[in-house]
Amino acid sequence: MATFLLERTAPLPPHEAWRRLTEWPRHGEVVPLTRVTVTTPPPTRVGTVFVARSGIGPLAFDDPMEVTVWRPPTPDTPGLCRLEKRGRVVTGWAELEVGPGPGGRSRVRWHEELDVRPLPGLLDPVVARTSHYVFGRAADRLLRRP
Repeated sequence: MATFLLERTAPLPPHEAWRRLTEWPRHGEVVPLTRVTVTTPPPTRVGTVFVARSGIGPLAFDDPMEVTVWRPPTPDTPGLCRLEKRGRVVTGWAELEVGPGPGGRSRVRWHEELDVRPLPGLLDPVVARTSHYVFGRAADRLLRRP
């Protein structure tokens, strides 16, 4: 399995950083070649399911995910969202944590472990570096002030 960890300080208060990171369709706007569809009714909660469809034409695949932990941030406690990846191609999990940072900003932690089934484990370091880069750029775009 490939594992990566992103840590950012965002120029947003925690509730706004949380809102942006957990507005699932927006991930499709910032992750290349990806569209995200939420398949359960709002609001997001434990049991929410969404699907990220990535790729082009016959090389596209679905990455279905389910929210298994949903604890939005409070003034005293960082928020935590855990996603279980349940696809035929990609499995694993992701955790998004948002808490208070310096000067009214937010500290964001995105930790993910994924297995891309058609690829041999020998390529896990490449998958981890590529994912860190792609999702790091996506997080930066999601958390940027408008």
